Amino acid sequence: MKNLPVCKEIDLELENGWLTVWFNQPEIRNPLSKNRVQGVIDLCAALETRRDIRGVTFRGRGGIFCAGGDLKAFKATFEAAPEERRNIVIELSLLGGKMFNVVNELPQLTIMAVEGAAMAGGFGLVCTGDVVITDAKTRFSLTETMIGLNPAQITPFVYQRLGASNGRRLLMTAATFMGDEAKRLGLADEVCDGSAEMNSAIKAVQKQLFRCAPGAVAATKKLVIAMPNLTKEEQTKEAAESFVVCLLGEEGVEGVSSFLERRKPKWAVSATEMADKKA
Repeated sequence: MKNLPVCKEIDLELENGWLTVWFNQPEIRNPLSKNRVQGVIDLCAALETRRDIRGVTFRGRGGIFCAGGDLKAFKATFEAAPEERRNIVIELSLLGGKMFNVVNELPQLTIMAVEGAAMAGGFGLVCTGDVVITDAKTRFSLTETMIGLNPAQITPFVYQRLGASNGRRLLMTAATFMGDEAKRLGLADEVCDGSAEMNSAIKAVQKQLFRCAPGAVAATKKLVIAMPNLTKEEQTKEAAESFVVCLLGEEGVEGVSSFLERRKPKWAVSATEMADKKA
């Protein structure tokens, strides 16, 4: 795929300005192996400046989203020399943390299309998405404490998505719940029944997103992520600076002009129109 990195554990489908990222090892439940994690990191780096790619969907082949960390890799650390184990574990943890951060901060809108199961790190990855669409039969659980581990790198993203009360309880108890409960908790935005409904729900989000300017979407996401770490005065200043860049930039000029001239802005094209342009 043009100018996008290749990873054998990830399939990429780019169609009409939308990228779908498929985890492609359903036979082992699409774990967050070291290669897959690095592949996602490399992909996100390539997407940083790709305003032609309007959004990204993360999804798992075989009707399974992601079962979490690669336990075989964790076990392999036990076989290393005692003096090496700490550094190996730190490296694995930091790599995972980097992946969650770069997905969370992607300038494109991200959809997590969750089917089958999202466990442990897979659950954490769901929490980094902008829009979460789940199948009603999907099982969710933060299973780390059941095997003597802690959720570590995913904790801030679970809190980000679920808040302190639900996040704290689920992080510690490893409780399992299904798609409908995921929506009640605020983890999921929409619950579907089967892949056909899932595909329709994804298309509905895409249709709405194509009405929005890609640079404005990126600026808004950056501001939303930054705000909780700023003082009130810093929030006001950061918002003003961001608004200046948007209003005086190419998109701002086009957007205001199109509104006053009663026409669609240049970026507001449908998926069908984009396909026609490519043809």
